[in-house]
Amino acid sequence: MELVTGVMGSLLPKLGELLKDEYDLQRGLREKIKSLSRELESVHAVLRKVGAVPLDQLDELVKLWARDVRELSYDMEDIVDMFLVRFNDNHESDDPWVLRRLRKKMSKLFKKAKDRREIAGAIQSINEKLQEVSTRRARYRVDSFVTKPAGPVSIDPRLQALYKRSTELTGVDGPMDRIINMLSPRDDIHLSDKKKIISIVGFGGLGKTTLAKVVYDKLKPDFDCGAFVPVGQNPDMKKVLRDILIDLDKQKYKHSIIMKLNERQLIDEIKDLVEKKRC
Repeated sequence: MELVTGVMGSLLPKLGELLKDEYDLQRGLREKIKSLSRELESVHAVLRKVGAVPLDQLDELVKLWARDVRELSYDMEDIVDMFLVRFNDNHESDDPWVLRRLRKKMSKLFKKAKDRREIAGAIQSINEKLQEVSTRRARYRVDSFVTKPAGPVSIDPRLQALYKRSTELTGVDGPMDRIINMLSPRDDIHLSDKKKIISIVGFGGLGKTTLAKVVYDKLKPDFDCGAFVPVGQNPDMKKVLRDILIDLDKQKYKHSIIMKLNERQLIDEIKDLVEKKRC
């Protein structure tokens, strides 16, 4: 998770520390830090969602946005630490070891910022950068790309039907024979060359997919190639096309190859394949 959120989790409490009266901030700077904290809380919430999604499932725009916010969080922590060290430099510390660690970390930054005005300018710069990434977040619709990781899901009954053995099935012989007869070539040579579409309809759970698979398995040996691809109500067309290609020629179409093809290329590949073979 830290790879995504950066130091955001530790940064927010530090900003809250800066708002304490003991730091005697100018009113304008205090308001800027409050605004910064509110925006960071919102960004941090989105980053936590991003971190909960597997990396290979994230959109590239989301990855770029999260990277920029993470880098920005490191810059912000440096500025806040710099201020805390400057303030505590003239005060007793209950924990000298912590102070020494902060001094060592920020020693180079002391030379670049020697008073509160410079720190205020740095806070203003960070605020502007944060507003920029927030604008990009809205422009790229980052929130809409981030979804909760998938939990346990039930197996699609259509997939279960693909692996049932013919010996497990009862009552399909009659419907199977009728469908095969409808698909068989007619005596009319013109009709036999036409593509045929048969719809199997009925309520869920009646065995429509099972029946279609039995017919497919029965007829497949008569053809050079074939594909049986279950499709849901809201299909991912690229996935459907890829599944068809893999079924048509498993040797030629490896996963690493077809993942690089767009929809048009997938369609062209299928068209070229079925024109050369009897499918």
